[in-house]
Amino acid sequence: MITRQRLAYGLLGAPLAMAALPVYIHAPKLYGDELGLGLTLTGLILLGSRAIDTLQDPWLGRLADAAQRRRGGWRVLVTVATLCLLLAYLALFNPPSTSGGWLGAWFGASLVLVYTAHSALNITYLAWGARASEQSFERTRLVAFREGFALLGVILASLLPMLLVEQFGVAVGWWLFSLVFCTVLLPAAWLLLRHAPLPGKVMASMAAGILQPLRHTPFRRLALLFLLNGLAVAIAATLSLFYIADVLRLEAVSGYLLAIYFVSGACSLPFWLWIARRLGRPIAWLLGSLLAVTGFIWALQLGAGDLLPYAAICLLSGAALGADLAMPAAIAADLIPSGERDRSASYFGIWSLINKLVLALAAGLALPLLAGLGYQPGGSGGLAALALFYAGIPCLIKLFSALLLVRWRHSLEVSNAA
Repeated sequence: MITRQRLAYGLLGAPLAMAALPVYIHAPKLYGDELGLGLTLTGLILLGSRAIDTLQDPWLGRLADAAQRRRGGWRVLVTVATLCLLLAYLALFNPPSTSGGWLGAWFGASLVLVYTAHSALNITYLAWGARASEQSFERTRLVAFREGFALLGVILASLLPMLLVEQFGVAVGWWLFSLVFCTVLLPAAWLLLRHAPLPGKVMASMAAGILQPLRHTPFRRLALLFLLNGLAVAIAATLSLFYIADVLRLEAVSGYLLAIYFVSGACSLPFWLWIARRLGRPIAWLLGSLLAVTGFIWALQLGAGDLLPYAAICLLSGAALGADLAMPAAIAADLIPSGERDRSASYFGIWSLINKLVLALAAGLALPLLAGLGYQPGGSGGLAALALFYAGIPCLIKLFSALLLVRWRHSLEVSNAA
């Protein structure tokens, strides 16, 4: 497969990630703190909207599989989802001047619309990559291109909101960021539709149950590992801005610290591809998890003003990020049985469901629990609990996931497992 086709496929990863990061990291702080909605109500809205969103993902996977049965079906689905995502994103980060229940209703409705459009586009996009080549390592390359551009989108989403809000204020800053997002998404979607490799229409039966992918033991094991690993990452991501602002007292440079983390992850991708080719993808993922714990656990003991130590933690734990991003999805593409490759979107509907579930649990449980333990943004209480939730608990979950990965790694190395 030529590099131009890989680029055409991978570029859409940037705006999809660019859309996701502010929703997961900035939206809780924007609504819960800056707009005055409150941590408890914000957490409950995040949990409820995620619950709605999570339930629909397997159905969106089936919709994508059904669309592929018609010539050009995926192209129509990508086009519609792209336009819906643009409108919903503008609504989420540009709320009307209101408060209380009306602000909560706007937040919840906008979230559900963003989640639905993003899920429909992302599930189709993941399945597109899984079916773009019959060669296992070529699929891994496509995942690497996708995740590399995703990290670029994450870096933009880390820096731009901070810079724009500082320069123009909250309202104008988020409006400008929304416009930038739109100008990145549209050409990336056009390039995917125009130049990325895509199989022709299929005649696969849709009679299988919606949870059929979980009947395959290797995929079911991978799904559990993805859930545990994702939960650890999601807890840390949800609490990162709170930790930087109140434990480290470094809110002014939060965007730069996040950028260090994601740039380190982007630079590490070629290394993890090299490890995967020589030792296998499960071993590469395992090494990445252990590296993440080794670097991240030190965040437990930091305090106000510890800029350089935390930057080093971002660098080291970010280097492990490449393995977390590239390996699980590449393994998942290989574990889809050869007889069910025409139903790839159904598999990635389950994949997306798990991703949404861990994000819902992270935001919907961690924020109210911290509030119950006495933590409030900008205050001095509950900081020890915040540090424990931010670094200690994710490291414990990562270690448990690594133990399961050691136990199951041989079944995850089987390509096209039955």
